[in-house]
This record gives sequence, C-alpha cells and structure tokens, in this order.
Amino acid sequence: MAAISVNTFYSHSRQKKEQGKLSLSKAEQLLMAIANDSEVEDLSNGEENDPAVDGDIPRDAGDNYSPPSSPEYDSDEDYSPPDAEEADHYITEDESESEQQRSQVHQRKRNRVENDEQDEELGCGDSRAEPRNVARGERWKSAPFTPDLFQFQGKDDYLRDERMDWQPLDHVEQYIDSELLKLLTDCTNAMSLANSGRSLNTSVEEMYYFFGVAILMSCVHYPQTKMFWSNALRVPAISDKMSRDRFFKLRSHLKVVIDDDIPEDKKKTDKFWKVRPFMDRILKGCRLQARPECVSIDEQMIPFTGACPFRQYVPLKPNPVGMKNFVLASTDGIVLDFEVYQGAKTLALQVQESEGLGLGALVIKRLSETLQPGTKVYCDRFFTTMSAVEHMLRKQVYLTGTVMKNRVSKAMEKLPSDQMLKQQGRGSSATVTRADGKVCVVKWFDNKPVVMLSVVHAEQPEDTCQRWCKKNKRYLTVRRPNIVREYNTKMGGVDLSDRMMSYYRMSVRTKKWTIRMLMHFLDLALVNSWLLYRRDNQEQGTPRKAIMKFLEFRMVAAQVFLNKCDILEEDAHLANVEKENAHLTQPGKRSRITPVPHVSVRTCSASHLPEMSERNCFAAFHTAQ
Repeated sequence: MAAISVNTFYSHSRQKKEQGKLSLSKAEQLLMAIANDSEVEDLSNGEENDPAVDGDIPRDAGDNYSPPSSPEYDSDEDYSPPDAEEADHYITEDESESEQQRSQVHQRKRNRVENDEQDEELGCGDSRAEPRNVARGERWKSAPFTPDLFQFQGKDDYLRDERMDWQPLDHVEQYIDSELLKLLTDCTNAMSLANSGRSLNTSVEEMYYFFGVAILMSCVHYPQTKMFWSNALRVPAISDKMSRDRFFKLRSHLKVVIDDDIPEDKKKTDKFWKVRPFMDRILKGCRLQARPECVSIDEQMIPFTGACPFRQYVPLKPNPVGMKNFVLASTDGIVLDFEVYQGAKTLALQVQESEGLGLGALVIKRLSETLQPGTKVYCDRFFTTMSAVEHMLRKQVYLTGTVMKNRVSKAMEKLPSDQMLKQQGRGSSATVTRADGKVCVVKWFDNKPVVMLSVVHAEQPEDTCQRWCKKNKRYLTVRRPNIVREYNTKMGGVDLSDRMMSYYRMSVRTKKWTIRMLMHFLDLALVNSWLLYRRDNQEQGTPRKAIMKFLEFRMVAAQVFLNKCDILEEDAHLANVEKENAHLTQPGKRSRITPVPHVSVRTCSASHLPEMSERNCFAAFHTAQ
C-alpha cells in the first residue's frame, strides 16, 4: 500500500477540529482515498456551507437561487428542494458513481436515525414502527387536487324521537343502568366473602347511593374526602345515610367480575379483564349513538400514578402518566368508540389484515369498524401514515391530518424548503398531488412549517385568519389553506370531552387502578349524557337559559341516584309485603261495616249502652201490657 502524506493527513485533521464536525461526504472521500491507495487531498475549502450536512441554500446563491429539476420528471412544474441537490463542487471529478450511491445510502440512514429519535420524543418509542417501504415508488407532482368521494349516507338516529321527553337520568341510563349495578353488587359481595370470609351485604340501593355520593363529591371540591363527614363541613345529603367508613370500605372493595370465573387464557390476553364488563357497558352506550359524517381520533389519558404494569407516559399532556385510551368522537365531543391501549400486539389481534401496519394504522382501522362509507376522519400526526390512508380508501373512509415529514419523504422532495417558505412570509403554502390524484400533501408556513395530508381537502379555497405577532405586538391577517381550516374545525371533539371531564373529575386517591378506571368511565358517561342532552335541546329550539349547565346536570344526576335509593327500598318493602300476603285469599264484596269501638270503651261500666232520653220507653212498654 502506498504511503499517505502524513503532513497532509494531520493538517487535514487539525483543520477539521478547528472548523467543526466532519461532514459525511468528506469523511467518505477520505476513507475511499485510503482504500484506493491514493493521495488525500485537502478538502477543507467550503466546509461551512455543505448542503449535504446542513440542508441550507448555498450562500452564493442569493435571491436568484432556483433548485434544479428532478431527473425523474420532465414537467416544468416539478420541484426539487435544496437539500436534494448534489454537492458537485465538493466532489472531485475522479469519484465514481458507486461512491455517490453509497453517500446517498448513508444519508438516508442518518435521516432514519433522526426520525426515530423524534418519534421517541413524541412518546412513540414503544409502538410498532411504520414500514419504511410504504411510500417507496410513489410519484408526486404539482397539480390541482380534485378528490372523487363517495357520498355519505348516514343511518337515521332512531332514538331522537324518544329522547324528546327524556329526563337527565334517562340519558345517563344509556350507559349505567340497574343491571350493571346489580352485577357490581353481586361481584362485590362474592369477592368480599371469598377473600375475608364475610360478605359486605351491600345492595343495589346502596350501590346507587354510593355512586350518587361520588358524583356529588366531584361537584363540591374538598381537600380531603373525609371532610364531607366532619362536624363543621358535613354535607347532610352525603353523611346522613352512609357513614365515612362504609363509603371507603365500599370503594376499596368494588368488583366487576368474580376472579375465579375468568379463564386463564383470557387473563393473559386481556390486561383489563378486571373492569372489562363495566367498560363494555359504557362502550355499548357509546355505540348506540348515530355516526356523523365527520369524526376525529385522538389519545385520551386516564390519570393514574400508582403501580400498574400497563401504565403509559405521554409527554405534553395535562396528565402525562396513566392508561392510554384511543377515542373516536364527533365534532361536538360525543364519544362514539374507544379502545384502551394494552400493546400493539394485542391490538393487532383485534384487527383483520393487520400485517405490516403500524400502531397508528391499527388504531384507525379498529375505531373505524362502525363508520359508514363516506365518513371523513381527522387525526394528528401520530396516526397519519400512507398505509392508514390506503386501508381507509378501500373502505371509502377518508383521512385528513398532520403528518411527519419522514412518512411522505417523496412528497417533501417536491415541496419548497422551510427557508423558502419563511422568506415568502407567514401564510405561504404549497401543494403536491400523488400521481393517481387520490392524495395530496400541503405545506403551510405559520410560526413554523406545518405539513398536512388529506384525501378530501387541499390548499384551495383559501381564507384568512388572525395570528398574533410577537414582534409587532398585534394581530396579523394571514392566509390559511382550506385543509387547515377544516382540520381545526373538525379535530377538537376528543379535546372537548377531555376538557369537560377535567372540570369535575371524580378525585379518587387510591392505589388500585381498577377503581380509577371505573371512576373515569363514569365521568365519560356523564359527559356524553350532558353533551347529548344539550344537543337535543338545541335542536328542539329550547332557550339557552333553560338548558342545564354541566355542573347542574351532574348535581341533578347525583340527586336522582341518592333519591333512587329510597324509592328502591320502598319498592322492595312493598314487594316483600305482597309476597308474604300472597297465600291469603282475597275477600269478596261486603257491605259497609261500622268500626268497633276501642276496647277501653267496650268494657268500661255502662258506657257502651245506648243513651236514654227523657222518654222512658222501657216503662211505657211494660205498663202497656
């Protein structure tokens, strides 16, 4: 092997230390020179502005810089961004074509590592990775987007007419009824007897009272639960019929299943088997609601910081620690379906044709089982992938949402760079369409670049919106694409439900995740009931002041649960009396009977004899004879 110039090698190393990190292309040139027995050239010139590393526009380009067209397309409308440009002036003429290909491979690997690190920061590290070859071979072009959509034909809401005369309790009983509380009562008594040898002897009436107390406590916030029974702050509606110790005992012993009745294989496959009947009953009530044309899918956290094997951590959430729940909701916040996350493998078993799908696509496919053709689904970038779009198109369900750049890398090559959009100012945007005309990607610059994917909406027609400018300390009028407006309007359903639940959440300081799950889904049922009650009254033209607020609705529901205990006890007493007298024959029709005087009157001297008037009938009768 020929000797390499030592001075050249070490001088090159010193210059790299002074200038910063060695670029990938220069390092490959250096290694290839060593491998090919050639002299190493001084490659330090122009190192600071290597577009292969920084992805920036060269300094000498100025305002007249125009990116070269992509070699794959002959159309003048096609666009290639600066980061795809070949850095020819940094590469010597005697380099081979194979070296350029290897450089591109290394560049793609480095992008994958950066994207994986970004996914981990978003809390996606434990999910199934989206296949990398999904978007390969796709061709994108700058052309108008004209979607061909199936007309939505939703089913009629057959409960709308019945709900016209419903009371608040009728809305709540769509989710929580007497059969569910009977199941809770039986399982609680059975498990208490099996574990401690003594039954709690609770009843359906007491279970109604317990949940009424829990709902009322969420409306009146005390720092500690036991303060509801204190002498100074006691609430009679809570403390009169249930003692403090009885409340805590019932809460800690609540059971929805009998453990011995659950098969071992189900315990292994279903991590939430301890609360599954309760969740299924709430899910049944959610699926009774009519499916609208526009729905949204998002994450929901069930806050819990205790010990739990399937607890998740999702940063940037109001409650980042707890169980993760994927929710399908309407635009007005009504939950239509949900799936509590217990692993991507478990979720894949519930979805047909799940091979090769990532977690986001699995969630969308699972929650869209009850959707009608023509439905428009909105989601964030955690769920939006090309594989999810393709699977939904087969069902004629149309997806719209923000998307990560690495998931539409081919489309990003055709869109302007972030620097060019920033130079054009806030509100600038660009659109590319897939070659088959079914999908479009829009890049919009507001405070920072936003990339969105849709099979329904595109850039046009644009409108304007108000955005705050920190520099000028005033609102600015900014152009906004149609896809951004539709996304902002239709995406807030799950967030609305979360916000309503956070106002009066049932605060349960417990180490048992099962109790936390029961209280969370009871809150979800109350929020759904109130949103449905408000929507029905608005459709009927009820004045706004006559519609109960959410706090008032919860208090009415709590009062009905508390009073239902008395009604059920009275009904049970009458039923027992009728059962005891069932063997007695029913008397026939009789004449009116004069009531018998009290025993003290009947046996007291002559008070029971008839009163005598001035006429002596006795003497007259005997004298006449």
